[in-house]
Amino acid sequence: MKRHLLEAADLDRADATLVLDTAGQIESALAGREVKKLPTLRGRTVVNLFYEDSTRTRISFELAAKRLSADVINFSAKGSSVSKGESLKDTALTLEAMGSDAIVIRHQASGAPHRLARWVKGSVVNAGDGTHEHPTQALLDAYTIRQRLGRLDGVRVAIVGDVLHSRVARSNVWLLSTLGAEVTLVAPPTLLPVGVGSWPVAVSYDLDAVLPKADVVMMLRVQAERMNASFFPSAREYSRRYGLDGRRMATLPDDAIVMHPGPMNRGMEIAAEVADSARSTIVDQVGNGVSVRMAVLYLLLGGAPEGTS
Repeated sequence: MKRHLLEAADLDRADATLVLDTAGQIESALAGREVKKLPTLRGRTVVNLFYEDSTRTRISFELAAKRLSADVINFSAKGSSVSKGESLKDTALTLEAMGSDAIVIRHQASGAPHRLARWVKGSVVNAGDGTHEHPTQALLDAYTIRQRLGRLDGVRVAIVGDVLHSRVARSNVWLLSTLGAEVTLVAPPTLLPVGVGSWPVAVSYDLDAVLPKADVVMMLRVQAERMNASFFPSAREYSRRYGLDGRRMATLPDDAIVMHPGPMNRGMEIAAEVADSARSTIVDQVGNGVSVRMAVLYLLLGGAPEGTS
């Protein structure tokens, strides 16, 4: 693997498969242990540098690093020198001077992890930057699909909803395509990004037409906090056209699964009966996130050296 994980395009098929296989091996290694810890990264320091609020991702990375026996520093922009005007560069250099080996960053500005990677000597992992990418979410989604369906090659994945503002959608498009899946984006025209025609995907505006042929339906949260205009008439209209309820779920193939990166707007993009159904992998995704992020940290800091892939 490369020294950093900044976007899904950093991973070719071999690298992505290596991460998924390593996550599986880690999960198996920990399964029979009373103490869920490995000594792999003992003596290493991982910094979680979060400029945006997060629950799942921050805790998942913290748990992943601790299970690998790394020392963990959790940095929140709120209550730090950032509130006094300190720049990202100065914050990063301060943390590196304290001995950080890897920095996991979530930032509201697209491209912030790429900037950070130029300034520090350690590894940088993108935990979500603006509306750009979220590569470890795509990895854990791919891991979950392979776990439930037994394969990724040829799997038909429908990614539904607010693609325009979704870093999860972007990372999944590139990673799943690299791994051989067939991806279809389903959204109103106003929630599709400019240039989507150049992406390795099909595009549809009709959810009901796509569902009967989908092996995986990945619902996206409507990110109202990132919207500065009216992208659809009303929440009720959006739910009627693009929400996944029990009636629509019944049209899926028998083995199809339903995914959501969280947090969910229950009753808007996904009904409670769907989120809590046997088809749902939402809880599995959270659990798999720890194993996948352990694999990423292991491979960047303690596994295969740079240039061997």
